[in-house]
Amino acid sequence: QINFVACQLFALLAAFWFRIYLGPSHASSAVRHAFATLFGIYFAVFCFGWYSIHLFVLVMMNYGIMNTASIPNIHRYSFVVAMGYLTLCHISRIYIFHYGILTTDFSGPLMIITQKITTLACQLHDGIGRQAEELTAEQNRLAVKTRPSLLEYLSYLLNFMSIIAGPCSNYKDYIAFIEGRHVHMKLLEVNWKQKGYDRLPDPSPTGAVMYKLCITLVSLVLFLTLTKNFPMAYIIDNEFLDKTPFLSRLGYLYVVTQAAKPKYYFAWTLADAVNNAAGYGFSGVDERGAFRWDLLSNLNIWNIETATSFKMYIENWNIQTAAWLKRVCYDRAPWYPTALTFILSALWHGIYPGYYFTFLTGILITLAARAIRSNCRHYFLSSVPLKIAYDVATWVVTQLAVCYTVAPFVMLAVEPTVKFYK
Repeated sequence: QINFVACQLFALLAAFWFRIYLGPSHASSAVRHAFATLFGIYFAVFCFGWYSIHLFVLVMMNYGIMNTASIPNIHRYSFVVAMGYLTLCHISRIYIFHYGILTTDFSGPLMIITQKITTLACQLHDGIGRQAEELTAEQNRLAVKTRPSLLEYLSYLLNFMSIIAGPCSNYKDYIAFIEGRHVHMKLLEVNWKQKGYDRLPDPSPTGAVMYKLCITLVSLVLFLTLTKNFPMAYIIDNEFLDKTPFLSRLGYLYVVTQAAKPKYYFAWTLADAVNNAAGYGFSGVDERGAFRWDLLSNLNIWNIETATSFKMYIENWNIQTAAWLKRVCYDRAPWYPTALTFILSALWHGIYPGYYFTFLTGILITLAARAIRSNCRHYFLSSVPLKIAYDVATWVVTQLAVCYTVAPFVMLAVEPTVKFYK
């Protein structure tokens, strides 16, 4: 954990330096690719020692597949090899570490690299192996028309901004960032002459980085205080179960689930800030004319905490992973896309039984939420008080359903999960 924080803070400083001194106007794309790759490799070795060899083995195996496999099958072979290697590493960790004690957890970066490998393979298949009319608008926009060079490939997968904590981004967006077209492309979507500008503005990420660092600091304080004071293990304590009324148990479940969130808020927001500091993550202009730096954001805390549906909750939690699941599984699944997507999410996270309890339960919760919304919501839209009552009720149910679903994700093992559900 100390190595993780140290690397991310150093990456933040390196990202500022990268944007100022190795910006597209000061350095060629090759130099920017090389710097990002070498620093990323250094961070991986610093954090994980010889375990980092797993990252490099998987990267080079899939580079071979990308250059030798037939285009109609490139996404299938890449998916099987990347997910297969990741799963083997997850299995090996079970025999090395006890539940929850992940002192040398190289699987995090491996999970991000797996996302990037499969994303690139699918987008390359879309760009070369399919006709434009077969693609959705998003698939058309992200399709990759040529195989990347080795340097571009390594830079995309191993760059220092995302190798430790992600997030996964699209290949075309990353290449546009390295080549200096990233911000320009987004700005061209707005008619600046109507707004009184003679030329395109030059948005700075500094404000967004400072804001996200404030969220990171608050999350760290909450993690150091709340998480230790409200452990998830207490909800399966025999005395607690015997003496605490059911509604009180539900209330405490909500509290301990809230206490488990700050570490994710910390890691993902800091990772987002690192990318923004390097100049990556600009997503355009909002309706008020403000510059947005949320292209790579992994969560929307306000939408999470105020979610009134399970769908709204999971769409704002680990956003880039949800986008990856949609692009490589949900949009391409020949049948049962919801079930297959949840199963892939469980497999990607690892082989701890708690993950499968969580994601298989998530299938049922999702289907139930859809049924309730489609059959009941329209009865509550006739007046403001009824709509407010509906929103309050669905907020309570959604938050408790999430707590009920994710508790096994934290507890990991079968025994505490079964005890909790009983």
